[in-house]
Amino acid sequence: MGSATLSAVLAQVLPLLTALLAVGVLGYAAADANQALMAAAAVLLAALTTSLSGPIRWAALLAYPVAFLGYILLFPEQLAAEDLLTATLVLAGLFLIIYREQLNISDLRWQRRTVHALRSGSERLAQAQTAQQVTEAGVEMIYELGLAPNLAYLAYRGGSPQILAARGAFVPFTGQPIFPSHNDSRSVQADHWVVEEALVRLPRSERTRFLAVPVNNRDTQHLGTILLARPSNADFHPDNMGVLQSFARLLGAQLGQFAAIDELREARDLSLKALGGTLEQRDDETGGHTGRVVDLSLRLGRALGFSEAKLTALRWGAYLHDLGKIAIPDAILHKPGLLTPSERKVMESHTKVGYDLLQNLHFLPTETLDLVRYHHEKWNGSGYPAGLRGYDIPETARVFSIVDVYDALTSERPYKEAWSQQRALRELQDQAGKHFDPHYVDVFLRMLQEEGDGGLLQQ
Repeated sequence: MGSATLSAVLAQVLPLLTALLAVGVLGYAAADANQALMAAAAVLLAALTTSLSGPIRWAALLAYPVAFLGYILLFPEQLAAEDLLTATLVLAGLFLIIYREQLNISDLRWQRRTVHALRSGSERLAQAQTAQQVTEAGVEMIYELGLAPNLAYLAYRGGSPQILAARGAFVPFTGQPIFPSHNDSRSVQADHWVVEEALVRLPRSERTRFLAVPVNNRDTQHLGTILLARPSNADFHPDNMGVLQSFARLLGAQLGQFAAIDELREARDLSLKALGGTLEQRDDETGGHTGRVVDLSLRLGRALGFSEAKLTALRWGAYLHDLGKIAIPDAILHKPGLLTPSERKVMESHTKVGYDLLQNLHFLPTETLDLVRYHHEKWNGSGYPAGLRGYDIPETARVFSIVDVYDALTSERPYKEAWSQQRALRELQDQAGKHFDPHYVDVFLRMLQEEGDGGLLQQ
């Protein structure tokens, strides 16, 4: 509790004591003993120069439980020594009762603020879908404690420290790399270096007091630093430190969990990509096909406004679209000429085979499986394997069919030369509403034009 609270307590006690005992009372609340001693002379001088009459007969130091709080001077006019002692004891008891009540109220407010911040912060952390959202939720959770108006989360991105999330005066510097303001031979991994360089970005008046709290994952690996800065001269209370460290551990655990999940996702993505590349090696006439159709599919998906989840499903489907060809005999797969009807039937079975192989991989979304199974369907219902028509064809399959055919037309194969881009685009336009979703074709052509390939459409 600070001197302001003590002053408020004295303001309640002293008038009551004056009325009860008919004595002059002067009170002073000090932040520490040194401050009290420095002010003692001024207090005594004020007592002697006021209208209070009589010598100072009694002085009481106030301490709770063992820390110096302040002192009270009594100026009795006509009061016996035993009455003066009684007055002092009454004063001390009354003061401690009110002071303890103020402590309880202050503690209760802090506890309520902590519980509210933890509850709302936990809800935001549970809803977070990315590491950045976790960071924002953690910063907001700590900010709601009300300990400092300026707050930042510092971590390394791209080899340099950055403010990844902030409140108050740190906000304008969010996302900016933190470089040294002068030549410094110290390691850039040192927390004190990062903290110092972050603090100098604030006006001096906004960083009179600051506190840096490390954020680690469950394996004690350092992830970043929470930095609080405030203009007040008051130090951070030890109780505040305990809560901050607990909140930092919660944030670190969540960030560590997301980092582990991201690593698993990356490993899974690389595995699917490697599988697609392996299949492409078997069908060597399509060299580079998978990489090109993945890129084009994602570009078209973004142009159509697909969500990140749907884009992921689209990418995985593009990796795996020809997985079923693993069951196609080489004599059919590598036949240079036209296929017989029976051979065509075997070739067309690759969509179902691929679907059957993948459907037990429960982490694959439905949109991925749909692409693998239905990417040879046609808008007019003449495709395979199910003869789906129009909007019955899943979105990812409709997207992929456009880019798959476009890449096949513009690539050289043993049985044909590569078409020019202009000729391939004309074919897409001609097949809009027959083979392809006409709206998706329009978006695809417009996308190429906006990306700098507008000359392709000028005929």
